[in-house]
Amino acid sequence: MPTPTYNCIATTTTTSAVSAVTFSSISGSYTDLVLIVTQSAPNTTNHGVRLNNDTNFNYSTTAVFGTGSSAGTERKTTSSGDGGRRSFIWTNNGSTAIGNSVIHIMNYSNATTYKTVLSRGNMINNVLMASAGLWHNTSAVTSVTYSASDSTVDSGSTFSLYGIKAE
Repeated sequence: MPTPTYNCIATTTTTSAVSAVTFSSISGSYTDLVLIVTQSAPNTTNHGVRLNNDTNFNYSTTAVFGTGSSAGTERKTTSSGDGGRRSFIWTNNGSTAIGNSVIHIMNYSNATTYKTVLSRGNMINNVLMASAGLWHNTSAVTSVTYSASDSTVDSGSTFSLYGIKAE
């Protein structure tokens, strides 16, 4: 089996609080995408990823989470009220600690299948969450937007988008 190679497509660090961070004009030359996020003291509960700026209810996600003292599951479907914004990951539970997320977008450039997204996120002192999601659209992914639907992405947060190419 070939070893995958991660190529950095783009990296950005926010210099002020923003509602979203978008990577656009993504080439279709990789097999998968990986978005790595380190948030500086986020104070919001609903973080999500949108593909191709699709704010319709074309997402479904199943997630498991734990806080150290409790655990649970969550299921969001295309008919859920916040599906277009809280699409694939929630990394916070009202904490102000540093948060980290790794979001894998599989087979993103294929224009004949729905896109699978696997993600995991954590707050250093609060919660760990893993989710499996599906974008119900066959379009090739050309943009990825990370947003905080009930607040902002804080200043000092770092976002790195990688393309994976098997060699």
